[in-house]
Amino acid sequence: MQEQYRTIARAGVHESEINRSRFICALAPVATEQEAQDFVARVRKEHPTATHNCYAYVVGADAAVQKASDDGEPGGTAGVPMLQMLMRREVRYVAAVVTRYYGGVKLGAGGLIRAYGGVVGEALDALGTLTRHRYRLATVTVDHQRAGKLENDLRATGRSVREVRYADRVTIEIGLPDAEVDAFRAWLADATAGTAGLELGGEAYGDA
Repeated sequence: MQEQYRTIARAGVHESEINRSRFICALAPVATEQEAQDFVARVRKEHPTATHNCYAYVVGADAAVQKASDDGEPGGTAGVPMLQMLMRREVRYVAAVVTRYYGGVKLGAGGLIRAYGGVVGEALDALGTLTRHRYRLATVTVDHQRAGKLENDLRATGRSVREVRYADRVTIEIGLPDAEVDAFRAWLADATAGTAGLELGGEAYGDA
């Protein structure tokens, strides 16, 4: 598993005009290939009269799924340069759709490649990216009288507190980098006089 990956900070749209053609790049974070395809379909529905709706997406921290479509533009002049831009910027779990409204001036193959790749790069710059790190999910169980202080201490030390549930005992879900599990176990025992339980779960990615 990759230790980290970069993705876009938020969904959004960026538009450029090149030789009277409008190029509208819509970017969205996607967790699965199905989500990417649904996003492409949604953008196509929003622009039914567009000349082309070309797309590219990358799914997987290791970029296991990579797809691109020229949607009627000359082969290799739209989807592929879009995909290459996503890969060059090392963004993952992202889908890009570039909608083109033809303005009457032909751009030629080189012009199309620059336009489609370029507008994706501009959209990435405009929306920003963030890095997600791999971490282990962990559940801390503690009694009610210590729960409030422990939660505050966790947040104060920069821990990623994901959820807090109150029942007979209080369970606090956190994210921990693998390398810090042993040190955290010792800190927790010290902070709660050995009364808290720690259960390790699966792995996930996040801003932890």
